[in-house]
Amino acid sequence: MSAKIYIALPVLNELDYISACLDSISKQTYRNFELWVCVNQAEAWHNDYSKKEIIDNNQQTIYLLNQITSIPIHIIDKSSKGKGWDNKKACVGWARKVAMDAISTKADKNDIVLSLDADTTFDENYFQSIINIFENKPKAVAMANPYYHQLTDDETLNRAVLRYEIYMRYYAINMFRIGSQYSYTALGSAITVPNWAYIAIGGITPKKSGEDFYFLQKLTKYGVVVKYNTETVFPATRYSDRVFFGTGPALIKGSTGDWESYPIYHYSLFDHIKKTQDLYPTLFTNNIDTPLSFFLMQQFKEENIWLPLRNNFKDIKQFIKACHHKIDGLRILQYLKTMQKQIFQSDETNLKDYLLKFIPNDKLKELNINFETFSFAQSPIEELNELRDFLMQQELVYQKEEYEHI
Repeated sequence: MSAKIYIALPVLNELDYISACLDSISKQTYRNFELWVCVNQAEAWHNDYSKKEIIDNNQQTIYLLNQITSIPIHIIDKSSKGKGWDNKKACVGWARKVAMDAISTKADKNDIVLSLDADTTFDENYFQSIINIFENKPKAVAMANPYYHQLTDDETLNRAVLRYEIYMRYYAINMFRIGSQYSYTALGSAITVPNWAYIAIGGITPKKSGEDFYFLQKLTKYGVVVKYNTETVFPATRYSDRVFFGTGPALIKGSTGDWESYPIYHYSLFDHIKKTQDLYPTLFTNNIDTPLSFFLMQQFKEENIWLPLRNNFKDIKQFIKACHHKIDGLRILQYLKTMQKQIFQSDETNLKDYLLKFIPNDKLKELNINFETFSFAQSPIEELNELRDFLMQQELVYQKEEYEHI
């Protein structure tokens, strides 16, 4: 019998979106699933009149969920009076963890834990595609599913989400290009993990923001994360300030023109990372400078970060693996953010440099984009959307190629 899918759904102030998500779930061709919903908020909000609208929204959501009979639903009420979080746990990370941990204690080891967000929709074969992936790749410890933000009627919001998605896809493509195992995009609405792998890594660690990023990083260090699927998830395009960083806050800042936290990194910085990775075998026996040496020394406060790894891992394969774990996705991102400050070019110029370097001219000519005048702030939405779709196709090629070699 095929595995059962358990859906972990954190919910806070989602009444306007959750019906579409539930509709996507109800239409799935694969029917062996259960939905676990953690409706949550801080307990202190019950004494804060400014939060009354959110409290009412959560209570209406619980009422809606209780009316549904077509889907097997388990409601974890962390919202009603006397049941909310204390201040230390008032975040989506805790809600996701509570739902996933509850699922993990009930599910069999080969069942599937699917992380979802209430503003996300998907086509009817999504669950079946997940089953197919893990049956075809039984050693895979997780899947970071392809995603696509749908556009709205708001041009400012569309411009912001396209700019943000171009940033994410550009980043992932370059990580694929240099052969980094951390070449995923972390979206809480698009992560799936077999229960045995969830248990093996000790579950998800709650964070006020970025719990999905750290979760995938932990899984990547444990085994192979699939980044390819024939099905796509569609997160809603909206402003949100529930977390400190991620899509919602990026759109809020981006709509005002503030993209400092999400630059288009110059491709040469990724090349420096690759040159360092290529030197890992040499570092097993020799102390040599790498393009990242100075940064790593400052980051770890150690003059020689390789010596402890040599002492602990006498086999070269284990040493190289340890290097990739030490210089992980977080360290790579920190390096990029640090070094980008020394590149005095616009995001548009950095993007153009990459395209001219790595994309054949005939491919670029197929695009209806004038890169000499291209501007994230001024170019038509149609051009940004075409660029987004072009990068998505480039990313898909990398994802599929990697999948076929798992």
